Amino acid sequence: MKKLLRGAAGMTLIEIMVVITILGLIATVVTVNVLDRLDEAKVSTAKTQIKGLEEALDQYRRDNGFYPATEQGLQALIEKPSTGRIPSRYPPKGYLKGGKVPKDPWNGEYKYYSPGLQGHEYEIYSLGRDGQEGGEEIDADISSFETES
Repeated sequence: MKKLLRGAAGMTLIEIMVVITILGLIATVVTVNVLDRLDEAKVSTAKTQIKGLEEALDQYRRDNGFYPATEQGLQALIEKPSTGRIPSRYPPKGYLKGGKVPKDPWNGEYKYYSPGLQGHEYEIYSLGRDGQEGGEEIDADISSFETES
């Protein structure tokens, strides 16, 4: 029995360290790629949510002849405004399913301006990942007038 065990080879400490290093490098590459895709997915989600808000705002205008004012905000899509221009044809359940204005993918509030800051009838903004105006790449603001197709 001892002769059989003496011939059995094991892994040296150096071999184990090499394997662990290789696994660490693979994990790093995979993590970086997954995080990049996650950020891209959040930007895509924000654009999709903005499109949904635009559709609700357009329906609001079709029903009432005007968009909610900046002061009324996107909240006007879920409950009838009681100040400013009051809509005459407001559906009992509002214009958004679920009874609440969604937050952007970074858990921030969407900004709404009517009239818009860039000369459009209205504009909807997400401040992006950094939560601050401006920014570049993944931290850039996402706005309704830039997502038009």
